[in-house]
Amino acid sequence: MSEQSFHLVCPHCQATNRVPAARLSAAPKCGKCGQPLLTASPHELNAQTANKVIQKNDVLTIVDFWASWCQPCIMMAPEFKSAASQLPQVVFAKVQTDKYEQAAAPYNIRSLPTMVAFRNGQEVARQSGALPSHQIIQWVQSLQS
Repeated sequence: MSEQSFHLVCPHCQATNRVPAARLSAAPKCGKCGQPLLTASPHELNAQTANKVIQKNDVLTIVDFWASWCQPCIMMAPEFKSAASQLPQVVFAKVQTDKYEQAAAPYNIRSLPTMVAFRNGQEVARQSGALPSHQIIQWVQSLQS
């Protein structure tokens, strides 16, 4: 009988790591670069990394699709960061849609900001509009149960 494990993409070197479920809460580190896999902080995705992070992470991954010209996006950025710091076992990432249009295109983003929740490469939920951190946390926690 084998223990359940999860794949996590390193936010630093993009290596895919297999982490036993029991070790997710023990600050797992990347086997390639030694950096933390779960940073409790959103990391920026680009055209090359977005697909890999979304498709290869088995844990809940929340991606904020935003643009530099979008005032609600800019207002929500610190709220998103605050929510990430309070949910350390969830991967939080950001895609700047005006800079990396091709990274956002497959996800049919129609309004900004839009947060999309992925698990095992599949979209499980989405939320459009700027939210304060406590509402982001509530939304994410509703997806964990």
